[in-house]
Amino acid sequence: MFGKKAGTEELEAFYPIRPECVAEIPKTRFKPRGIHPSIKGLVWEFLLGCYNPNSTLEDRNQLRQQRRERYSMWKTECRNMVSVIGSGNFITTPIITDDGQPIEVEGCRVTSAVSDKKVAQWMLILHQIGLDVVRTDRALAFYEDKANQAKLWDVLSIYSWVDDDIGYVQGMNDICSPMVILLENEADAFWCFERAMRRLRENFRCSTTSIGVQSQLGTLSQVIKTVDPQLHKHLEDLDGGEYLFAFRMLMVLFRREFSFLDALYLWEVMWAMEYNPNIFWSYEQPDGASDSNYGQLNQKMLKQYGKFQRKNLETGYADKNNALAVFLVASVLETKNKQILKEAKGLDDVVSILGDITGNLDAKKACQEALKLQNKYLKKAKRP
Repeated sequence: MFGKKAGTEELEAFYPIRPECVAEIPKTRFKPRGIHPSIKGLVWEFLLGCYNPNSTLEDRNQLRQQRRERYSMWKTECRNMVSVIGSGNFITTPIITDDGQPIEVEGCRVTSAVSDKKVAQWMLILHQIGLDVVRTDRALAFYEDKANQAKLWDVLSIYSWVDDDIGYVQGMNDICSPMVILLENEADAFWCFERAMRRLRENFRCSTTSIGVQSQLGTLSQVIKTVDPQLHKHLEDLDGGEYLFAFRMLMVLFRREFSFLDALYLWEVMWAMEYNPNIFWSYEQPDGASDSNYGQLNQKMLKQYGKFQRKNLETGYADKNNALAVFLVASVLETKNKQILKEAKGLDDVVSILGDITGNLDAKKACQEALKLQNKYLKKAKRP
């Protein structure tokens, strides 16, 4: 943990900014507090359910080794198909045509035409991952090293191979990047990202008829309609009742609205508030522990849950789309309530007003306001 005298400069020293980018990035707004960068990765692993909270160091080392071996196996499998994986390099141009014919790319070898649909879909997205990697957190000195960019590309490429249902969607790079920075071992970064995606992956499920975050946008609509009917009606009158203007905030958890440091702080506060002590077992044994038995939870057990999740359990509000991120967006809208009602004559105005918050949000205050809104909503909403 940080001491009271620790300064923002001490914190920023762990994530140095490229000198030429200092002027263009959002300023860090919160005073250093919370988890020290040297142990942040380990804490995130617990918050995201990588390990049993009651495990011993020996238990964790054993599981960590098993996971590293599994990642290595997947990486070898991918490298046998696309030689550049694991080479310290990555691609930004296509390596096969739409009909599966190899395209000659320097430093990358695809030996024959690809007929397998899964393999072809995976290979077709690899250059897009590379293009997104080049744009990811480019103000950070960490990514001046091409080997670090390649590490991010490897993790995302292998994840998209393993999770062929969702695959890779733009925005996953923003979620993965902090894990790659915080966890030195690539396999550990992969598993931390994989656990984060367990809770976020549906945000990225897109089809010709729907977007992944649509269900959360629907919940956001209900929250604003319940706590601020006037604002909701105004947004509806502007054809904004589907709240699509909040798409990006929910998709990548405010990465674009906060500085890098504030985003890390916001995430760990969110994950702590949403914490479920059974999360590890629910991931390891999908039919095992769940919150369906909340009626039997005693006060001692409830105290192990984060504040946000505990309130959901106590009130019986079990909607899976009832994520803290939804209430964070709602709190942002509430802070701009008067301005939107007075100045917004169309959706472009709403987008512009919300765009002004970029770099000007206080992560701690936003979470506090989100909890207040949750309380207000749960008191007014009809329980399912």
